[in-house]
Amino acid sequence: MPSYARILRAAGAALVFMLASDTTVAADAVKISDPWVRATVPGQSVAGAYMELTSNVPAALVAADSPVARKTEPHSTTFDGGVMKMRAVERIELPANETVVLKPGGYHLMLVDIKRELKPGDRVPLTLIVQDRNGARSTLQLDAEVRAAAVGTMPHPK
Repeated sequence: MPSYARILRAAGAALVFMLASDTTVAADAVKISDPWVRATVPGQSVAGAYMELTSNVPAALVAADSPVARKTEPHSTTFDGGVMKMRAVERIELPANETVVLKPGGYHLMLVDIKRELKPGDRVPLTLIVQDRNGARSTLQLDAEVRAAAVGTMPHPK
């Protein structure tokens, strides 16, 4: 008959394996598609960054950064009585195996106090911080292409 110590070691090893396999680093699980930043005009102080995020585990986008802006915030756009309102949000949920689209008029990243004009064809480095359901944070690095605003889309306010 196995000793108590062996049973406890085996149970502990199984628990460690289960926890390790359940704590997938969120950054390894998140796929980024079509990242882009809206071009700006001289004197404009903000710009929007957009992309598609697909995670194969439950996660959340909890922060962002870019060297072209003083700060970078996850934002949401809502309409209240016909008035568009943009607000910083603490997190953008990334449900497992669903694509979350950051787009004009919805969730997006707001680059605040940009340091230079962003011209079509430029590249903007972005750092995304994602958090898994266990609270572990991971970093994703990417470059987003600067694109001109499409005709008929809403520009971000100055």
